[in-house]
Amino acid sequence: MEAYKTIVSRETNNTKVEIVAFNQLKGSSDVRTAEKLFYAQNTGMTLKMVKITLKNSRVRVEPGALYYMKGDLEMKASTGGGLFKGLKRKMLSGESFFVNEIRGTGEIYLEPTFGHFFLHMLDQNDPGIIVDSGLFYGGTEGLNIDAVMLKTFSSAVAGQEGLFQTRIKGSGIAIMYSPVPEEEIQKFTINNDKLFVDGNFALMRSEKIKYKVVKSSKSLIASSVSGEGLLHRFEGNGNVWIAPTQGVYEKMATNAGLSSLAKVPGSMNTQTKTSRK
Repeated sequence: MEAYKTIVSRETNNTKVEIVAFNQLKGSSDVRTAEKLFYAQNTGMTLKMVKITLKNSRVRVEPGALYYMKGDLEMKASTGGGLFKGLKRKMLSGESFFVNEIRGTGEIYLEPTFGHFFLHMLDQNDPGIIVDSGLFYGGTEGLNIDAVMLKTFSSAVAGQEGLFQTRIKGSGIAIMYSPVPEEEIQKFTINNDKLFVDGNFALMRSEKIKYKVVKSSKSLIASSVSGEGLLHRFEGNGNVWIAPTQGVYEKMATNAGLSSLAKVPGSMNTQTKTSRK
């Protein structure tokens, strides 16, 4: 019996990326782990890893992500496109200056976690995607990763997203860490339309989507009376991915989290903090 099962799989011509979950953790020799394992497994939490199979190809992973690998493989650290590009990525988007590039033929396993991943396929003819800093975890060859600046400084400050975010373009599979299970991520397609979100729990968007933080009403007084204040507005043509349960989980992790969620629902203006870093 296999120790793990594949829950998500994506494949290009010469690379296969899988999210695998361990079927069951039996526990170590320390019996103190039994209680934690019992509650984790009875809530459906599973230990997961990213498995990458290369066939004379290469993949890029963030530093510290490698767990183990086997095969005719070679790993080297690079700036991911030159010194300037490495500095730009580090200084602007907060991603690592160096990236690990593994090439050859074999199997690669990334660090296990009780957290979540999702895989996004990109085609050369598709527009790029803009993702929150810290979400990008790895990617197959053919992807171009750089930083992009938000159009307005006020949106960066009010939206708590930072002035720069990560842009992914090209053709391949992007591996991203997710603060929530993939099935809880909602994808909205907008066509010359607008999407308003009360908080910063949008994970990524199509590059052509315009993003801005705006008042919920035209006047400051009306915004105050409405109870909503500022909203994150996405406009144009493309897709927006949001994680509506992210703020709920973060509240539950606090001492007063459950009691606050039991009250009459009001405007949350969710400001999420969870990241993989």
